[in-house]
Amino acid sequence: MKKWFISIIILIFISNFGRISAQTITQTIRGVVVDADSESPLPGANVVLVNSSPLVGAMTDSEGEFALQNVPVGRQTLQITMVGYSPAQLTNLDVRSGKELVLTVKLSEEVIQTEAVVVKAFSNKDKPINEMAAVSARSFSVEETERYAGTWFDPARMAANYAGVNAVGDARNDIIIRGNSPVGLLWRLENIDIPNPNHFGTLGTTGGPISILNNSLLDNSDFFTGAFPAEYGNALSGVFDLNMRSGNSQTREYTAQVGMNGFEFGAEGPFSKKSKASYLASYRYSTLAVFDYLGISFGVSGVPEYQDATFKINVPTKKFGKFSLFGVGGFSYLEALFKDQNEDDWTLGGKGIDLRFGSQMGVAGLTHSFFFDKNTRLQSALAVSGTGSSARTDSANVNSKPVTAYGDKSSEVKYSFNTKFNKKINSKNTFNAGFQADLFYASYADSVILPDYSYRKLSESTNAQILLFQSYAQIKHKVTDKLYFYGGLHAQYLELNGSKVLEPRASLKWNFAPKHSLALAGGMHSQLQPRLFYFFQTLHSDGSFSETNKNLDFSKSNQIVLGYDFLINKNLRLKAETYYQHLYDFPVRISPSSFSLINYGTTFYSGRADSLVNEGTGKNYGFEFTAEKFLSRNYYILFTTSMFESTYIGSDNIERNTIFNGNYVSNLLGGYTIIVRKTNELKLDAKIVAAGGKRYIPIDIEASTLAGRAVYDTEHAYEDQYAPYFRLDGRLSYKWNRPKFTAEFAFDVQNITKHQNVMMETFNPDTNTLEYNYQFGLFYVFLLRFQF
Repeated sequence: MKKWFISIIILIFISNFGRISAQTITQTIRGVVVDADSESPLPGANVVLVNSSPLVGAMTDSEGEFALQNVPVGRQTLQITMVGYSPAQLTNLDVRSGKELVLTVKLSEEVIQTEAVVVKAFSNKDKPINEMAAVSARSFSVEETERYAGTWFDPARMAANYAGVNAVGDARNDIIIRGNSPVGLLWRLENIDIPNPNHFGTLGTTGGPISILNNSLLDNSDFFTGAFPAEYGNALSGVFDLNMRSGNSQTREYTAQVGMNGFEFGAEGPFSKKSKASYLASYRYSTLAVFDYLGISFGVSGVPEYQDATFKINVPTKKFGKFSLFGVGGFSYLEALFKDQNEDDWTLGGKGIDLRFGSQMGVAGLTHSFFFDKNTRLQSALAVSGTGSSARTDSANVNSKPVTAYGDKSSEVKYSFNTKFNKKINSKNTFNAGFQADLFYASYADSVILPDYSYRKLSESTNAQILLFQSYAQIKHKVTDKLYFYGGLHAQYLELNGSKVLEPRASLKWNFAPKHSLALAGGMHSQLQPRLFYFFQTLHSDGSFSETNKNLDFSKSNQIVLGYDFLINKNLRLKAETYYQHLYDFPVRISPSSFSLINYGTTFYSGRADSLVNEGTGKNYGFEFTAEKFLSRNYYILFTTSMFESTYIGSDNIERNTIFNGNYVSNLLGGYTIIVRKTNELKLDAKIVAAGGKRYIPIDIEASTLAGRAVYDTEHAYEDQYAPYFRLDGRLSYKWNRPKFTAEFAFDVQNITKHQNVMMETFNPDTNTLEYNYQFGLFYVFLLRFQF
């Protein structure tokens, strides 16, 4: 009945939309054209709407701004040209009636200026925004976070479709990049490094079930999968460099929607008609109680609750530069009680366990950008951020088994300052350098009640303090219009124990033939340990405690990447990359053990260990291939495949697979758009993912039976894999443009084949047998949105 209810809603919307008579509906496209290296505005650039008749075009004013009026809604293409700069073409722009389209267009200055020729804009559509990136990087748009089936409107889940990236599982959006732990990922928002931006996230991890980030408030952003530029530090695997868009500075606009990510209302617009200052704000409240009513399972008893808010205030001035104030924050809570569990619910590692878990995250920052002249710019930022989580597990005392209880309450507050100086020296050379200071105040506490009812404090650090300094310098040199060199240094210093590291990085990109390019990049990267490990306390025989991890050094990774790119035509490209990474200085136990922090960061529980030393090593190597037909002629196709090996050596000197060594992952995505009565769109999208099964530590059944709980056979850690992962997703959406608003409805069906993908192996103490928790079965996600 409930499934039929959902299907009927879809049919009602589509049938009603189709009966609306066709009419000409238009919208405005506005924006600014800037120099790609200096980001200074470019007056006099020509902006033309391709295939418009009569011709629709404009020239940028003294501030580089342009406006095109009366642009028909639907998919449109802009061509931007300027003397001395390579032309640019923006294709398949989504022009909708309920919201103006505001763009920032970057043009690259030519090293050698030639006679006027016929303009043919021809460039990769996923070219990274960061001009210092040569390889293992791509940009993405807000639309892509909504276009692909199975993404939940989440940047991290969207990135899992790219080559070299693998998802941890259905329940979380942690991403494994080239066999590295998700902990190695850096989240950056508005040039500020931020804590884990996910609901139900735990300290020391980078993922969670649901993103706090509101994708509709993001601007085009970058994603890096390795060998990234010198300005990014304290990361080993990859970087999300996210930008928030500014609110509309001329027109007030509103958004109302309901869906997987909650009930949402957003507003944006100018503060007054006399200035260009604008605001942007949204609030979301969880709607998962509705899903529970419709019989859609989230794998646990109880209903997850969460809410979040986002804002940005943008104030440009004529003499003092541009100021921006932004904030993102949210909190979440789940109470999963054993008495409410269904047969197929996850046991979260054991039978008869009651779980109560909550998390919070927030960041607020003030940024400033100032041009000393058109080629010299200083960007600075001040920010405060915080994250925290609390957990309590209690035995439900099933069949009089031993009682166990665990409690954790931890939090971190960070004060940050960073500044970046950028100088475009000439058409060939661009230099930038920066400095960053992060001061952490933290509180970590956890304890346990053992089966004999004795209480044990595991750790308690209420005044933990960490000060981290980072600095960098890098240069981009255009040897010719076809050959580019990038070089830089990144330095880090940890005041807690005096650890320091200098990281050289360099890359080359050679456009050796029309449509063909090669890139080679290499360098060193390093990262702090999850901060809670530094303050984990060791209990000694005399009852005293000491912090045996306090002198841990940075973990490090030396990386090299070779890439080839073939742009067959403006809408079709092939890309291949191969890489090798040497990992070292990873914390392992002093005594011989298979344990290594190289495997940390994929669970809801942030496990801890004491008496660690930086003697662990590892290696990752692999090959990646991408074939992509960009959206044109109403359809797109994306195929990615990755083959890789990821191994490590613990303190027992045995080389093992890492928990992330799935060996392969392939994705096939596609979609087709049907234009309905010229202004509306019916979209059909599908996705298939096939990947190697997750590796695991087996449970020793005999030892577990004697102990009455799961006991793991760590000597055989990660030798075996669960069965290969497979999932088929589909998405149906409809966009309806009316003169005063745009309405959208989207409906995702995930795991259409109901394939049973193993999430974890558990031990049932009642039957002394092994059981399996599975990933999501058939799962629905919907969205209803109005923009006006």
